[in-house]
Amino acid sequence: MNTSNEFSPDQKQYLLGFFAGVSQRLTPFVGQTASGLITGDPSAAVTGNQAATHVHGVAIEDLCKEERIKSEQHGLDIWEKMLDNAARDKFPEGGDVFRYKFHGLFYVSPAQESLMLRCRIPGCILRDHQLEGLAEIAEDWGGGYAHVTTRGNIQIREIMPRDSVDVLVKLRELGLTAQGSGADNVRNITASPTSGFDPDEVFDVLPLARAMHHYILNNRDLYDLPRKFNIAFDNGGSVSVCADTNDIGFYAVRVGERHPEAEPGVYFRAQLCGITGHKQFAQDCGLLLKPAECVAVAAAMLRVFIENGDRTNRKKARLKYLVDDWGTEKFLEETDRKLAFPLRRLDLEKCDPRRPVRRHGYIGVYPQKHDGLNYVGVTVPVGHMTAGQMKGLARLARRHGRGEVRLTVWQNLIIPHVPDEQLEHLKQGLRELGFDYTHDPIANGLVACTGNAGCKYAATATKAQAIALGEYLRERVQLDQPINIHLTGCPHSCAQHYIGDIGLLGTKVKVGEETVEGYHIVLGGGVDNEQGIAREVFPSVPFTDVPTLLERILSTYLKQRQPAESFIAFTRRHSTDELKTLFSDHVHH
Repeated sequence: MNTSNEFSPDQKQYLLGFFAGVSQRLTPFVGQTASGLITGDPSAAVTGNQAATHVHGVAIEDLCKEERIKSEQHGLDIWEKMLDNAARDKFPEGGDVFRYKFHGLFYVSPAQESLMLRCRIPGCILRDHQLEGLAEIAEDWGGGYAHVTTRGNIQIREIMPRDSVDVLVKLRELGLTAQGSGADNVRNITASPTSGFDPDEVFDVLPLARAMHHYILNNRDLYDLPRKFNIAFDNGGSVSVCADTNDIGFYAVRVGERHPEAEPGVYFRAQLCGITGHKQFAQDCGLLLKPAECVAVAAAMLRVFIENGDRTNRKKARLKYLVDDWGTEKFLEETDRKLAFPLRRLDLEKCDPRRPVRRHGYIGVYPQKHDGLNYVGVTVPVGHMTAGQMKGLARLARRHGRGEVRLTVWQNLIIPHVPDEQLEHLKQGLRELGFDYTHDPIANGLVACTGNAGCKYAATATKAQAIALGEYLRERVQLDQPINIHLTGCPHSCAQHYIGDIGLLGTKVKVGEETVEGYHIVLGGGVDNEQGIAREVFPSVPFTDVPTLLERILSTYLKQRQPAESFIAFTRRHSTDELKTLFSDHVHH
């Protein structure tokens, strides 16, 4: 045994590099040795768990790749490795690429040789100082911009591994976290963006969304799902949160008459198994829940899913497939067994009908239910904001509102609590930042995923093409009704193309000897009271042909519609073949 106090040259070089990294980031390494002692030396620390033979009754050898990665080491147990990688400016490798997602960090190579941060913004609500802090993260450690996502969340790109720990620490200091925002976890908890001030709402759902968020954060067993899981809370008001696209969608209802099962009052319905990328909306499961029961029921459902979901086949691992296999009734029976109170049933028809949502009601100026106050919905083109714009929005919210910003699942935002006398000042400030708050039938409804500029799965440059497409159509088509156009780069459908009036699914298209970016075009999708999966009408259209095709589609609709007929209604009263014939004149092959 070498008892010398001298380090070898290799050890000296390693320690110099390690401590140089620590001194730059002020985040010293702390880990455990094999004997359980605390160490500051990464080389002396051990990581990983002794592999079990089974996971939730499934033999290790039968698990899919991601489940084996999780069984070898839990995604939340790699902090020491993340510290070491940051000190070395090293990207995660192997299974750690997946485990980093438990901390909200995505290694997005080859699209970008960097990390992407996905936050958790419970209820889609930010305070002004949090938005400013996120802008600083983007400015100091990212690409100088951020994206609003289709879960009312924030993503920041172009983060180097040396800065990854600083980013996560800064996020916690802001009162935010990214824990569980990726991989097989419950994703950002969404809530109606007008909760608490919508004159039409049935119930303020923000307390429920926050309670769900904190329950998940504080229960480690909920970080062991077979697949990702989405939960939404709908206040029953005028602005959609697309609750019916979630694994569990809770929406507020009123029961107006006395029934044996329920007294008159405010309750929640539960919809299950929304996964529009697989062409399915969440369906009402017959439950009638008191507001205080929602989080408990969601927790029970999550644990039923954890114990029984498919861990052998990623393509069949979502909640939908468990419920398809069992049937809704068995799933509810298993849920009931985990609860200390009985589940209440009531036919949906005995609840008061949900009021229709207001199309693009998240853009423009609207009175709140409090006298003299307003909320202002702001268009954020395909969710892209610079750090400077984020800081400017935070200042405007503080100066003219109450320092609050609400994000929407439509990649836009709302500044609430604006007094009447402050409206013009806020509008002027928004214009100076380059934001629009006026109604535009096309621009307000453009939704796009990241695309191949930052995602390895995407076949197309969705965000840039969405902006170009929107500008082209606005110059040539004068719509008098709002329309939603969704561009998604791959079948994962992060931009939910199947719920758009017009949906574009990215693909590669052969044109002669060349392969170019293109889209499959689907028509007639919608959510909430307009629920329906869009139908594919034009497959494999080169993007160069898409603008003229969509111009033709919209112009034909305007010429041939019935009085005041919406685009959805127009497409739905025609068969797919009829639509193809109506719109096909300008499709080039």
